[in-house]
Amino acid sequence: MSYTTTYYHIVFRTYRSEMTIPEDHEKELYAYLYGIAKNLHCQTYRIGGMPDHIHMFVSLPPTLPLASFVQRLKTDSSKWLKANRRFPDFRGWSHEYAGFSYSLRDKDMIVGYILRQKEHHRKVTFKEEYRSFLLKNGIVPDERYFLRDDQ
Repeated sequence: MSYTTTYYHIVFRTYRSEMTIPEDHEKELYAYLYGIAKNLHCQTYRIGGMPDHIHMFVSLPPTLPLASFVQRLKTDSSKWLKANRRFPDFRGWSHEYAGFSYSLRDKDMIVGYILRQKEHHRKVTFKEEYRSFLLKNGIVPDERYFLRDDQ
């Protein structure tokens, strides 16, 4: 028997960072994303975000690559959002995403960070937050493509 744990903090945004996730209905979207993750045998610890982006902290089974998981999340939820009258302005998700690996000991820190998104974004823009995540994880963003959906 093999034993593995993989914990990821995943961040993805709406197309062109448009504010298309109404706060009044964000929990419906979070529940839908949770359902997708559950159907893929993932453990979800926290989902949160803002009108223009989503944060998830999840543990994936060893047979599910991160890219495949995010693709399913974005594809399935995009179809649902576009068909749901409560999200009339949603046009899609951006092409890119970020996924950072963590250990179990980081769980409370990441869950707390996601819980405090509304407070956090009173001081920091999504662009600043995203750039900071990349840099802290050793990724230097290519400014020609950073947060662009017209590639």
